[in-house]
Amino acid sequence: MEMDAYQKGTILMSKANQPFISVGIDVGADISWMSIALPNQQIVGKPYKITHNNLHSLEKAVQTIKEAEEAHSLESHIFLESTGVYHYPLFCYLRDKGLKIAIINPIITKNSTNINIRKVHNDKFDSKKLALVGLKPDLKTSVIPTGLILDLRNLMREYYRLTDARSAYANKLQGQLRMVFPQYNKVFSKVTVNTSLTILEKYTTPEAFLSAEKDEVVTIIRKTARFGLAYAEKKYMAIMDAATAALTFGHSVPSNFTLIRLYISFIRLYDKEIALILAAMNELVVFNETELFVKQIRLIQTVKGAGFLTAVTLMCEIGDFSAFSSPKQLFAYFGLDPSVKQSGNFTGTKNKMSKRGSALARRAIHTIALTNIGRNKKGAPHNHVIYAYYQAKCKSKPKMVALGAVMHKVCNIIFAILRDEKEFAILTEEEHNARYRNSVFTA
Repeated sequence: MEMDAYQKGTILMSKANQPFISVGIDVGADISWMSIALPNQQIVGKPYKITHNNLHSLEKAVQTIKEAEEAHSLESHIFLESTGVYHYPLFCYLRDKGLKIAIINPIITKNSTNINIRKVHNDKFDSKKLALVGLKPDLKTSVIPTGLILDLRNLMREYYRLTDARSAYANKLQGQLRMVFPQYNKVFSKVTVNTSLTILEKYTTPEAFLSAEKDEVVTIIRKTARFGLAYAEKKYMAIMDAATAALTFGHSVPSNFTLIRLYISFIRLYDKEIALILAAMNELVVFNETELFVKQIRLIQTVKGAGFLTAVTLMCEIGDFSAFSSPKQLFAYFGLDPSVKQSGNFTGTKNKMSKRGSALARRAIHTIALTNIGRNKKGAPHNHVIYAYYQAKCKSKPKMVALGAVMHKVCNIIFAILRDEKEFAILTEEEHNARYRNSVFTA
């Protein structure tokens, strides 16, 4: 089977007892700096400047690496720090030239020991530091995502950027309404629902609402909310009461209403783009249903509280699940592991989550955890096992600490279903133990 174009040349380098030249490249948006270190940690020559939009500069960089290989009769291993989108074109160029190349997590380079007594931070120095970090025998490099993962990850991260921006404008809209139309914020469940935005676009000011024809307002509410006449008239009366109150308790200048209309137009635009991104993500997943990565997304969707977006978020942030051999590694990758404070005989007990991993993954895990400790409309827990676990924790721990423990449990569940390639099922501790005894007996 042909290897995916994004995977070529990304097989992790084996460094066991084989000396090599370490090439560290500090990547920038348009310019990168490259340094070369020998196995004895000696830096060769001066850092070399690579200009991304200059083909001659790129070719010269490859030639410099090849010359160093020939001069020292050693193979080169190139190390780039992950820098969002900037490192990727350079990574692909060097990979396609047949060079061994790997990506390093910025946390590793940031926390590596400084090689100079002076406090120095510049691109040239950082390239030397990267080259020396590459010589570490226990260095762990990142796995490069396949084309499918990269596609979904780009769309997913843009989705969150857009929704966060939309939320910011929704908050600004509410702020303006609190000033000029204070009671309006309570008329609808959310001020940004389609019905609310539509009538605000048309009338905007309390005076405009009060002078509007009742039938006209009621008709707009019925068409946009798709409820009956009774609902529309009830909302109309609530809006009229809010508009009347605003004449007494409300203060405005013309710019307030200009901003209200502006914020509504931004929210509308964000809604349109968010819908397009969700559609593109769905289309991409459906088109690749037979891929292992998509099958893993479907497995996560079987967990209570994990919808399509949550499942895609988790898998895109995990990337290649085979890189994780234990739940603890997944905890640390998500930043759910506790920080450690220890010195001499002192061991800290008030340790918080490290939060050094993927913020989006934690966001998704948090969403699943909240759903599993919640109840449905009839009062029954969504997940009676996790709900009971959470309630037991709350007896001795603060609620946020108990929620953190639930997030750990959710992470355990995610790891288990991906490892076993089985759909999620709610099992008690006794049922889990019985299954384990069964598996040991049959083995």
